[in-house]
Amino acid sequence: MTSEEIKAVIEGLLFVSGEEGLDEKQIMDVLQIDKKTLSFYLKELKEMYRQEHRGIQLVEIAGGYQLTTKQKHAPYFKRLVQSPSSATLSQAALETLAIIAYKQPISRVEMEDIRGVKSERPIRTLIGKGLIKEVGRAEGTGRAILYGTTKIFLEQFGLKSTEELPQLPEQMTEDHAEEEADLFFSKFNEQFSSPE
Repeated sequence: MTSEEIKAVIEGLLFVSGEEGLDEKQIMDVLQIDKKTLSFYLKELKEMYRQEHRGIQLVEIAGGYQLTTKQKHAPYFKRLVQSPSSATLSQAALETLAIIAYKQPISRVEMEDIRGVKSERPIRTLIGKGLIKEVGRAEGTGRAILYGTTKIFLEQFGLKSTEELPQLPEQMTEDHAEEEADLFFSKFNEQFSSPE
């Protein structure tokens, strides 16, 4: 690999590692390079990101490295978070929210059994928007985290409590259940994404 390719791989590794970042050993193991070589490339990447026109930076935190945004751009990130368009929820997040609303308290594994797909990302999204929270731990091995809806969820739907959620028919087909959930939560998505 060329020098530029190695830097690109390091950049990609740090990007996919997200907030956790990577320590030197992890990067050296993946690239099969020594510490001196890694230090050289990390220094070059830091210099590249220090340039004024770059929106991210390479920082060393607690013995690891991660890509972060620059502090001076914080007002723009705050605006993005507060903008109406960022408030919309994906279909996966809406499905997960519906399951939590009706089945709470519920663990991630139970949600995934119902949805048939992983739910980590929708759960993070919903927690980030304040619509769900951790409400306890399940009994037994592993003591899985249990999730439930929040006061913000109730406020967004104009509900006094979850008991006011529309009743789901006992003998509902899977298609009909999905249709009902889509109808109910599309109302929420419209409300949540409309300008104040």
